Amino acid sequence: MITQNLENDTSKLKEWGICILIPTYNNHKTVARVLEGVFAYTTDVIVVNDGSTDQTPAILEAYQQQMTLIHLPENRGKGNALQVGFAKAKAMGFSYVITIDSDGQHYPADIPVFVRALEQAKNKNLLLIGSRNMNQEGVPRKSSFGNKFSNFWFWFETGISLSDTQSGYRLYPLHQLAKRYYTRKFEFEIEVIVRAAWNNVEVKNVPVQVLYDSSERVSHFRPFKDFTRISILNTILVCITLLYSIPRNFFQSFKKKSFKAFVTEDVLGSNDTASVKALSIGLGTFIGLSPLWGLHSFLAIFLAITLRLNKVLAFAFSNVSIPPMIPFIVYASLQLGYFMVPNGTQHILISEFSFTAISEHLWQYILGSFALAVMASFFLGSISFFMLSIAQKQKK
Repeated sequence: MITQNLENDTSKLKEWGICILIPTYNNHKTVARVLEGVFAYTTDVIVVNDGSTDQTPAILEAYQQQMTLIHLPENRGKGNALQVGFAKAKAMGFSYVITIDSDGQHYPADIPVFVRALEQAKNKNLLLIGSRNMNQEGVPRKSSFGNKFSNFWFWFETGISLSDTQSGYRLYPLHQLAKRYYTRKFEFEIEVIVRAAWNNVEVKNVPVQVLYDSSERVSHFRPFKDFTRISILNTILVCITLLYSIPRNFFQSFKKKSFKAFVTEDVLGSNDTASVKALSIGLGTFIGLSPLWGLHSFLAIFLAITLRLNKVLAFAFSNVSIPPMIPFIVYASLQLGYFMVPNGTQHILISEFSFTAISEHLWQYILGSFALAVMASFFLGSISFFMLSIAQKQKK
């Protein structure tokens, strides 16, 4: 029965065009056991030796007839080894790769878990990440903390909530991945899943087992250096998310719909409550009327994400300061500011507006614009709440 199941799993791997990719660096204690376990399922195996300096190369040579072996002359990092393996797998005609670490923490017996998840998925444009039980005995605290840290930033950057984003046990759709990457070490495994999600690849978790054996496992993660590199990468990805990805997706969605469809589906049709929508409109209006020119979209989206409000509404209403409205907004700000600044100037005409004129009344303008932002956001938020409440009741 066991032999029949293994044969069935092997045929499924062939059917879906899946190979196994194992990057390794100085894992002589565990790499042979990992290979033996993988060979029970398939010999479509690519091993990338990332410049190992221990007995790992000699161990791999003993298995070279059963797999595709790539020796890199020097250690360049796990991300680089994975990219080399991806390129080789594509050249050999595979559609997917399952990556498994060579340090012994992953069980080859979980390979069928990925295959079954791919079979059952409606969307085959799929990237699967093995979700480990990070609460089990033996899991290092730094690994658990690092995983939670990574999960949060992945959610922030993509809107996708996962239980494990750091596991190296994964299934990648080779032809849906980006062609070029900017990272080559551990942080690559973050970059690749974020950019895949941005390119509409479905990213999901599947449950897998994990073994942490301190007597065998060798970790090459350098806490300070690698955590710093990961933090820098996340900072860049967050900036791209706020300044490019979310605005791009918003405009693409808006272009595909009529204004009526946009209001019906994105405003009235979302699952947010009337209060959440009204707060989102108020937030967007406040940001859009504030004197923080150049930062309106960034702040609206950032605060909407942070406060878990409706990003679409906050972004849309943050654009209240469109060019035709700017003179009137500045004029109203200056007039309100007159009552807040000693020795302010009341009679300022729109025709007199210039950078010099505004700079001469800067504090009057800044205070007045914040006052206008507060008043307008409260007014629009209140009206929106009233109207959305009625609309939701009618819909029910």
